[in-house]
Amino acid sequence: MPTTVGRRTNRLAPTSRVDRRIVVRLGVVAAVSYAAWLAIGAFGRPYNFFDMKIYHGAVLWWAGGNELYDFVAPSTTLGFTYPPFAALVMLPMSWLPLGGAGSVNALASIGALAVVLAALLRPIVDRLGWPLWFTVGIATPLAVAVEPSRETVGYGQVNLLLFALVMADMVGLRWRARRGTHYETADSPLARFLYSGAWAGVGIGLATAVKLTPALFVAYLMLTRQWRAALTAVGTTIGVTIATFGVLGEESRAYFAGVLWQTERVGAADMTANQSLAGLLARLYDSIETPGLLWLAFSVLILALGLSRAMSARADGDELTAFTLVGLTANVISPISWSHHLIWVIPAIIVLADAAVRRREASRGLPPRATGGPSANGVPALRPPIWYPTLTGLRHGVGALGLYLLFVISPIWPYEHQLPEVSHYQDGLFGALMENSLAIALIVLVAALPWRPGAEPAFYHDRLIRTAAPTARR
Repeated sequence: MPTTVGRRTNRLAPTSRVDRRIVVRLGVVAAVSYAAWLAIGAFGRPYNFFDMKIYHGAVLWWAGGNELYDFVAPSTTLGFTYPPFAALVMLPMSWLPLGGAGSVNALASIGALAVVLAALLRPIVDRLGWPLWFTVGIATPLAVAVEPSRETVGYGQVNLLLFALVMADMVGLRWRARRGTHYETADSPLARFLYSGAWAGVGIGLATAVKLTPALFVAYLMLTRQWRAALTAVGTTIGVTIATFGVLGEESRAYFAGVLWQTERVGAADMTANQSLAGLLARLYDSIETPGLLWLAFSVLILALGLSRAMSARADGDELTAFTLVGLTANVISPISWSHHLIWVIPAIIVLADAAVRRREASRGLPPRATGGPSANGVPALRPPIWYPTLTGLRHGVGALGLYLLFVISPIWPYEHQLPEVSHYQDGLFGALMENSLAIALIVLVAALPWRPGAEPAFYHDRLIRTAAPTARR
């Protein structure tokens, strides 16, 4: 009997330790979530679903039998600026009160962000042996605290949902390139289709039908010869737009013939919230309008740089960095990129942090160094490379931390100025740098974001097969 009891006690002991570990991890997640909440309160702005008020009011106006694009939000000059397809998707909001619609959008956006983070972090945590739920539980509140996420949620914007659509295509491309166990063991046609990744491109197509900037991903897919995904994206955008035209012909004509070209509906280029290259140049010239020729020249340069670096990243097996570079490039060259559009800084932080960890891990395999003095048998004495593992990856880690803090603190708002009342140079050079800090960070990322060779083995293996095929034929 005592032996039996002892065995039962031994079996229960590990479970108790696991339970304590889970409790500790849940406590860490709760503490990080609370810290993120405090950061939003300290560095965020008052959020009252301002943009959601416009969307909600517009669909209510439209559902009441009025013209969609004639709507103007009370006490503003702002109206609905999205295409009719977006209005059709938002129409169910008219069944809810404003607070309910804003809350549903906030929950959906945070949920979409958590799912995306799980997909992006899965290869990293599998390599490091970390629990996925714990990593995502920490990463999600940290990501919600940065400027683009908190502005999106607080104002009732759709950027996190569009971000999830684009990143879903990256996951689809990953599954299609890998064709692993999930595909082989799928027990239904729907599951096999899902894990086949044949649908990759649909997310980009839907996102482009709502907002034009995701169309740059179509160009990237074409440049990297991912023809099926590119054609799927183009076909989805055209198909959805034509179908919407068939259902909402009058609204579609009003949008594509008039509203699309009324740039004054979205605001002045020099507004502090516009952290694109166009906004940066307008503020540097202390002008409401962007110097067109200069913006065009620099935009073409940044476009070429961003796409070429994205192609190189994919060629070296890092599709996440490739997608991130395309998203950042779209933010930079777009005439208007409000601070809530800059969602692509989140995967950039992940890439920088993982590059730091990878470099540190790789440095541990460096050979030992000679001390300079002989040993007892006349062979130079060796010592382990103590400082290399400590310092390797430091600049990438500092870059990830600095980028995160920049987008949490978001120093653009204390130096917000608006012409003609106040010059953008009112606070001198330092004030001008702070007001443009997010735009400057984006441009630096397009030019210098590192990629991680072999980070996505499926894509790298696919490239090696294509490269080796002509050699084998010769």
